Amino acid sequence: MNKQKTYNLSAKKRDITGKGVKKIRAKGIIPAVLYGHKFKPQIIAISKIDFSKAFNEAGTSSLIDLTIDGKAPIKVLSHEPQDNPVTGEPMHVDFYRVKMDEKIKTEIPLNFVGISPAVEQLEGSLVTNKDSIEVECLPSDLISEIQVDISKLKTFEDVIKVSDLNLPENLEILQDKDEIIALVEEPRSEEELAELEEISTAEEEKEALEKMEAEAQAEEHAEAEDKEEKTELSEQGTDYQKQPETPENK
Repeated sequence: MNKQKTYNLSAKKRDITGKGVKKIRAKGIIPAVLYGHKFKPQIIAISKIDFSKAFNEAGTSSLIDLTIDGKAPIKVLSHEPQDNPVTGEPMHVDFYRVKMDEKIKTEIPLNFVGISPAVEQLEGSLVTNKDSIEVECLPSDLISEIQVDISKLKTFEDVIKVSDLNLPENLEILQDKDEIIALVEEPRSEEELAELEEISTAEEEKEALEKMEAEAQAEEHAEAEDKEEKTELSEQGTDYQKQPETPENK
C-alpha cells in the first residue's frame, strides 16, 4: 500500500455552456464542474492533455490540488470522466471538493501482485471479481491503491476475500467482508475453449455495433448534459447530485 501523493491541475472559470462547449472541446478543452458539501457548484474548463495526465496517475482515489484562475489550490477528488465511446478521450469531468476534517466514501483500486502457484504450476486461470474496494476515511488517510498478493492462491480451492486485505486501521471497508476478490479456476477442456471462442466472437460483433450507435449518440448526450448544468447551478442551498456521501449528508 502506497501513501498517496498530491497531484496538481490548473483550470479556468467557464462561461460557455450548452452547444457552445463543442467549440471548446475542439480546442482541446474539457468542460468540468466543481462541487462539494455545502459548496455552490462552479463550472470550469481544463486542458484535456493536462487532465488526462493527472487522471492517469491520480485516478479517483488520490487528492488533486486544483488551481482555478491562479488562486489558492483546492483539494479535490475527480470522478470517472465521461469519455467518447469511440476515441476514449474525456468529454466531461466532475471534481468533488473535499473538507480535510470530514470523512468521505470513495473507492480505492486493487493492484494484484505476486505469482500464484495455482496459475504458474497447475496452469489455472486467475479470476478477479473486483478491481476496487469502497472505503470510508478522512481525505488525508486515502491511499493510492490496495495491493492483493495472489501468491496465496496455491490450489484451486484457495480464495482471497475482502477480509484478507491488509489495510490501515483508519480505513473502514464498506463491502461485504466475505466477498471473494480472487481465485484460480482449473484449466478448461478443448471443447470448452472452442465454445468460449464462439461466444467471444459473437460478443465482439455485438460490441462493434453498439459502439457505432454510441458514437452517434455521444455528442447528443454531451450537449444535453451541458444544458442541464444551467439548471443544476441555479439551485441554491443544495449540493450537486453526484457528491460522495459524508456523515452530514446521508
